[in-house]
Amino acid sequence: MDMHTVVLGTSGTTAQDVIAVARGAARIELSEEALAAVATSRAFIDELAAKPDPVYGVSTGFGALAVRHISPELRVQLQRNIVRSHAAGMGPRVEREVVRALMFLRLKTLASGHTGVRPLVVETMAALLNAGITPVVHEYGSLGCSGDLAPLSHCALALMGEGDAEGPDGVVRPAAELLAAHGIEPVELREKEGLALLNGTDGMLGMLVMACADLARLFTSADITAALSLEALLGTDKVLAPELHAIRPHPGQAASAANMAKVLAGSGFTGHHQDDAPRVQDAYSIRCAPQVAGAGRDTLGHARLVADRELAAAVDNPVVLPDGRVESNGNFHGAPVAYVLDFLAIAAADLGSIAERRTDRLLDKNRSHGLPAFLAGDPGVDSGLMIAQYTQAALVSELKRLAAPASVDSIPSSAMQEDHVSMGWSAARKLRTAVDNLTRIIAVELYAATRAIEMREGLTPAPATRAVLDAVRGAGIQGPGEDRFLAPDLESAYAFVRGGKLVAAVESVTGTLA
Repeated sequence: MDMHTVVLGTSGTTAQDVIAVARGAARIELSEEALAAVATSRAFIDELAAKPDPVYGVSTGFGALAVRHISPELRVQLQRNIVRSHAAGMGPRVEREVVRALMFLRLKTLASGHTGVRPLVVETMAALLNAGITPVVHEYGSLGCSGDLAPLSHCALALMGEGDAEGPDGVVRPAAELLAAHGIEPVELREKEGLALLNGTDGMLGMLVMACADLARLFTSADITAALSLEALLGTDKVLAPELHAIRPHPGQAASAANMAKVLAGSGFTGHHQDDAPRVQDAYSIRCAPQVAGAGRDTLGHARLVADRELAAAVDNPVVLPDGRVESNGNFHGAPVAYVLDFLAIAAADLGSIAERRTDRLLDKNRSHGLPAFLAGDPGVDSGLMIAQYTQAALVSELKRLAAPASVDSIPSSAMQEDHVSMGWSAARKLRTAVDNLTRIIAVELYAATRAIEMREGLTPAPATRAVLDAVRGAGIQGPGEDRFLAPDLESAYAFVRGGKLVAAVESVTGTLA
């Protein structure tokens, strides 16, 4: 668990801090600068609220109902009602880490001093996160425009002491009980505050940040399993020479090729063949591995650029400007985030697809250059990894479906006031599934490649490969032999990849990989 403290100022946050709060136990502190900026912007809101002129979000209704001026005695009810009515999510619960990321990123915008909430609201949201209180948020309810409305509303509801939340012990109970148990007073929202708690791209951004971290590890893992498959298939590592990649200067491609070369350094497998005829070329799934994984790496680089810009942003509508103006805007539209979420799903699908092709080649005795059919101990009596590849293929097929972009869709809402939306939340939800599927696909390739390497006799694997073999077997993942119950081994391989143990095993020999 990460126990360091994250200090929020007025200028945004970092991906590392999002992950520390979402997945770890990092505590949050609000800087004096942030609290002062929040107080200053609130003074502007109080001044406007006292005037007779209608101001959107302060003294009017919302969305298509913004034409109604709300009298002062109804404004507390207005803010409370927007939260209650917008907390309309349905479906399965969203994961704890996603909700914590969402809340932290909303807090980041509140701390910017551009939203007009009172310091009390900011301090109470930080207190909820620090107490480990996680509101119950549901899968469906965001169109990715005007913010992740329903998800953020469920979080705001907990701030008011309403709805349900999960405590630090993992038990779901009424939010009012959890707040009382931790000495946190529910907030009675005032002008602008209900709206400020709902208008952000925080859910989709939080999922993007975590997906970027996970995919960075998976791209390195895929380079490793591609190298292991090349080794198991007695392929040539000449295609990894840096001068070949320098003449097509995509940085991701060069990084993947360099990773593979490091894994294969010192291998006694590469360049050996089962007959006297030298192999002129390896199949595309082997030879083009750096090009495909590298394109994904460069896509990830672009996604991180977008995420970093969004992490520095204050996303709300209306916003309070330094000169005291309160202006409506469209910065809550999720298009920039939605596009890269979909782009990453495409890259994940292609990386999974090429990994599955390498696995299939390892299992096909007509293409595996001397390995037994399906890597079975006794082909015919044993089926070996035949159905492991079926499982991998099913995962790849689903990845292709998940690669269909959500961001090209739009369903008008709010009586055509919100007539174009991003569907960024949906893009983020399916990317999370894609990342998990890709992890499993790489795990199957790892399982097959390590078995194939151990079935080659008389050749010495690369030192990095030996480290992987030792770590895999040390984790209780079994090697070649007669058929056995395969699902537990595959699940262990998945945990091995997901937990970063594959990368760690290789880096114990090679040093840090890209």
